[in-house]
This record gives sequence, C-alpha cells and structure tokens, in this order.
Amino acid sequence: MSQLEFVMYAGFIFSAYSVIGNDVIQTLGTFLSSNENKKWWVLWIFAASILTAVLVYGWYVNDGDVTYGRLIGDPPGNGFDNPKYLNPADIKSFGWAYLLPPIVLLLITRFGIPVSTSFLILTFFNPKNLYDMVVKSMSGYLVAFATGVLVYLAIAKRFERYFIEHPPTKSQIKLWTVLQWCSTGFLWSQWLIQDFANIYVYLPRQVSGETLVFTLIIFLVLLGYIFYSKGGAIQGIVKAKTNTVDIRSATIIDFSYAIILYFFKELNNVPMSTTWVFLGLLAGRELSIKYFAYGSVPNETLRDLGKDLGKVFFGLVVSIGLVFALKFLTEGAVSF
Repeated sequence: MSQLEFVMYAGFIFSAYSVIGNDVIQTLGTFLSSNENKKWWVLWIFAASILTAVLVYGWYVNDGDVTYGRLIGDPPGNGFDNPKYLNPADIKSFGWAYLLPPIVLLLITRFGIPVSTSFLILTFFNPKNLYDMVVKSMSGYLVAFATGVLVYLAIAKRFERYFIEHPPTKSQIKLWTVLQWCSTGFLWSQWLIQDFANIYVYLPRQVSGETLVFTLIIFLVLLGYIFYSKGGAIQGIVKAKTNTVDIRSATIIDFSYAIILYFFKELNNVPMSTTWVFLGLLAGRELSIKYFAYGSVPNETLRDLGKDLGKVFFGLVVSIGLVFALKFLTEGAVSF
C-alpha cells in the first residue's frame, strides 16, 4: 500500500470514527435516551438497517457517489471535486497533514464538545467554501431556533408540561414507540445524506463496490460501539435538556429536526453543519418550554444554552486555525 492509499483509508477510518462519535448523538441521542430500557443491539439493528439502505441506494442511483452530490457543490464545480481528489492516481500533495482534522475532532469529542465536523474536515479540502458553509449553517441554526420557539410556543403549556407531569401509560407507550421509530428513521436518513460527505471526502467521488462493502463494515462496527456505550460523552448534552427521555417529547424533537434537515437538503448541495441545526432546535425548545409552560427562563438555562453555542463557535475557530496550520505544514503545496 502506498503512502497515498494509506492516508486516504486512514483518513476515512479516523473521520468515520470521529464523525459518528460526535455527530450521531445529534440524531440518535433522543432515541437512545427514550429507549434505555431496550437492549442496545435491537436499537443498533434498526439504525444499521437504515444506514445500509441509504448508503447502498445512494451508491446505486448516483453512479458510485454515496454523498448524494454534497461534494460536487452548488453550482457544480464549486465544491470539493477538485481533479486532484477525484481518483487516487490523480491526487497531489495529499499527505500526512490531512489526517489532522479527524484526529483533532476525535480528541475534542472525548471532552464531549459538539463541534461541527463539516467545518473541521471539509474546510481542509476546499477552504474557499468555508464562507458558504458558515452562511448555510448559521441559517440552519436560526431556522431551527425559530422552529423550536414556534413549535413549543404552540405545545409547551398544553402538551409538553403535561408530558413532564404525567408519564405515558402502557397503551400510549406502544403508540408513541411506533411514531418515534418512524420519525427517527426519517431523521437518521436525512442526517446520513448530509454527513456522508464529511467522511467520504477522503475517498474518490465514485466508490467501487469493494470499497463500498469495506466502508459499510466500518460504519456498522462503529455504530455498534456507539449504541453499546450508550452514546458516549456527547449524550450528556441531550440528557441535560428538559424531558428528552420521554418518548413523546423525543418523537416531536426528531420529527422537527428531520423536517429542517430535509428542507436544507433540498435547498442546495452546499454541505452544512448539522450540529448547529441540532443545537438551534434544542435551544429554541428549551426557552419555549421554560417560558411558556412555567413563566420564566432560569439563569441556569441561559448559561447552559450559552455554553452549547460557545462550543459550536469554538469548533469553527479550531477548524479555521487548522486550515492555516495545514497551509504551513504543506508549505504551499496545496493551492489556497
């Protein structure tokens, strides 16, 4: 195996581990919290089935492009399809420095910081697209925040407060379990379509059948570890929010998040930070529940939401810093 191939596949594996460890909890965190009474492997089979279907379907209908066009850009040619990244034989100046983003992301994840994998990884491959990604991600945060406020303005007092004060009955649990698994499946598929780009950016745009099988196995093993470990450090952010362990609340969160991701998926092919969307929705939800259901927002809640937002901006600063570090390490070999 050449150095080039080693960097490509090592980058993919590091990226897969760090992205799944950091980002999956945005999508499956409420699912894990509200299904803690179920065996981890049952939940894993459900999520693994959807992941397999989305990956294989994308590969089949997009001529080997499992990222659903996210790396092509909008308009095409303005993305991450620089010719030197299209095929292994064409890649130039693709050295050890490109392993930095997923390794740094992996270290940050160990501290439970929900940084944006899109900024940390994709910015390395085309720094010129950083502005478009930031604009779309900030728009995602604002849309998600407004959605959280408006949705819970309508349901906080009548439904969410009722959920908090009245645990679900056995018959309600059966109904809401079906609804939640459907909403989670929809959300999980939309998230995968967005975030496959953050992982497959290390590989050629057209993935071979053998590479598809290899990468699928890597995904399934890593996903199994996430379910076995109950979500890891990032799961603490989800559990800290009001009543996210209630299956009824989790269903509403998942469905709202899925609709927002679907909207931005259809808007254009520019990659975005799903982390910002997730935290924006949780922030809007938390403020609405505290204010409209209980009449005030405690200072502790404001501090908690401020910390979450600060962590996101910290990730953005780190990603920009790493871009300059890469430029220094490669001594101008990569065109910026």
